[in-house]
Amino acid sequence: MAKNLVIVESPAKVKTIKKFLGSNYEVVASYGHVRDLPKSSLGIDVEHDYEPKYITIRGKGDVLSQLRKEVKKADKIYLATDPDREGEAISWHLMEALKLDPKKTSRITFNEITKNAVKESLKNARKLDMDLVDAQQTRRMLDRMVGYRISPILWAKVKRGLSAGRVQSVALRIICDREAEIENFTAEEFWSIDVVLKASGISKPLTCKYYGTDGKKKDLHSEAETKAVIKDIEGKDFKVSEVKKSERSRKAPLPFTTSTLQQEASKALNFSTQKTMRLAQHLYEGIEIGAETLGVITYLRTDSTRVSAEAEGPARDFIKDNYGSDYLREIVPDKKEGQKIQDAHEAIRPTDVNRTPSVMKAYLSRDELRLYTLIWKRFVASRMRDALYEATNVKLNCDKHMFTMTASKLVFDGFMSIYMESEEDSSVADEADKNVFSGNIGEKTKLKVENIEEKQHFTQPPAHYTEASLVRALEDLGIGRPSTYAPTITTILARHYVTKEGKNIFVTDLGEVVNKMMLDAFSSIVDVNFTANMEALLDGIGDGSIKWKTVVENFYPDLDNAVKAAEKDLEHVKVQDEVTDVVCENCGRNMVIKYGPHGKFLGCPGFPECRNTKPFFEKIGVPCPKCGKDIVIRHTKKGRRYYGCIDNPECDYMVWQRPKKENQ
Repeated sequence: MAKNLVIVESPAKVKTIKKFLGSNYEVVASYGHVRDLPKSSLGIDVEHDYEPKYITIRGKGDVLSQLRKEVKKADKIYLATDPDREGEAISWHLMEALKLDPKKTSRITFNEITKNAVKESLKNARKLDMDLVDAQQTRRMLDRMVGYRISPILWAKVKRGLSAGRVQSVALRIICDREAEIENFTAEEFWSIDVVLKASGISKPLTCKYYGTDGKKKDLHSEAETKAVIKDIEGKDFKVSEVKKSERSRKAPLPFTTSTLQQEASKALNFSTQKTMRLAQHLYEGIEIGAETLGVITYLRTDSTRVSAEAEGPARDFIKDNYGSDYLREIVPDKKEGQKIQDAHEAIRPTDVNRTPSVMKAYLSRDELRLYTLIWKRFVASRMRDALYEATNVKLNCDKHMFTMTASKLVFDGFMSIYMESEEDSSVADEADKNVFSGNIGEKTKLKVENIEEKQHFTQPPAHYTEASLVRALEDLGIGRPSTYAPTITTILARHYVTKEGKNIFVTDLGEVVNKMMLDAFSSIVDVNFTANMEALLDGIGDGSIKWKTVVENFYPDLDNAVKAAEKDLEHVKVQDEVTDVVCENCGRNMVIKYGPHGKFLGCPGFPECRNTKPFFEKIGVPCPKCGKDIVIRHTKKGRRYYGCIDNPECDYMVWQRPKKENQ
């Protein structure tokens, strides 16, 4: 009989960890949380010292019964839930629900599901960290207070099914603020002058740009100013006045944190934050490799860029063996500065650097492999030397006007031999690389003008948020934590407060109404600084410097007062449904777009007198090649998108790839 019981969260880990530990250990899963605040009420006794009231989650009774049977058989119990605050809280709930004896119960954590890591965690078993439990409990209580006190007001004043959240409402505000910036943006005109030169001794043409007049920087704001400069330089010689050469480096990236992984996966792979986390969870929990099931990346929820000594050595050996000692960086990057390092985690990295993407190709699905490759390359690149460039900056004079030209040449590729970060905005690409000096340029170089090109430009408004840039903004502002980014974005999309077109996120009319109501009635809840400060207070609870009840006691009375004022003062707001050109065959009205649990559908505006509904199909502007009617976006029962004729089933045309018009 096994004398040791290990309780993990996910059943996916059970088989793997059981193999590592052998017959003297029984491994069982709690299937995540077993207790929570009740759904039917606030669940916090605000009249009696803010004590939370926990109940067993529906459906978890059988799980707890099975766990109790296993506990009775065990001499020693190890709580091996995830290595973060939420995992610590789940372990505490298990202790309470199962009435575990603290003397024979220990907490173990591991950042990767490998044999060495799991066995090492048993040697470092510890007591539950109640500070971390309190921090997570406080977060849950604050979120519950905001959601359960404010959401009913949105139901009453706008419509049912809406919700407010401590982090989601701030995220919505950030997006709305950006939309307002874009809407209120006034474009300003400016001009540029590019001169293409043929230089003696250099085979390729060179392009220089207008800098200014009489040695001073000058911007061109009109066509007249631009024409005046061109008139001055036409037919005149260009002369090199200064050549400066310098060496610059491009720093190797740090290994991934949760935030940077979500951003890069969005930019490089076009993955949503939710998809990235789902795939990463699978890679962490275990992949079948031959007869073994192994976790192939470390824990996926982390703010840290630290790398363990156990991973550092093999990585350096791998780089030496495959790239040479010249590529091995001498100084390993320090962990990220700041107060947000979550529980001394490691960065996200492969558990074994020798499991290269080519080795793993046989064991991973296409998307798993793409994400694993990104993580593997980023980790290896982080242990490599910076890339080095030779930069050449040239100043040229023509009449009284100055032009500049910059070129750069890669002299050592370093980490770039394996990894290049994706750039979401093409404007950040290095313009200097357009000029390539295949020879020397100096003051005696003869230059011949081949072309003068003037261009009109207008300043551009800020870009719409994408999932990647929103995650970056939330992290920079100190809002939320690694585990909250994906569910926050998923929630505001599901509530139809925002919508996605391509990668860009846009606010809907409903989102604007909800945001305005939150700003009017709950300005502190959606205040960025207030929310970031609350995260700092939660960190203080986690490190034991702040008592959790102090935070809750200071938060709830102000929220309660704001709720009572909103119930009294806020006016009802009606969000108009989007009218379509589809006519209701029952009553003749134009049907409107409604939102249901499974997305958009068409409903009659005459409800409840007329209850006619239809599926909503989004047209893509392409005619069906079979019958000429519209092609629309459809979904399989499992949710996969495909494109089919709107006249289905009469017309059976369907394709997986988005079709184009014949002339496209």
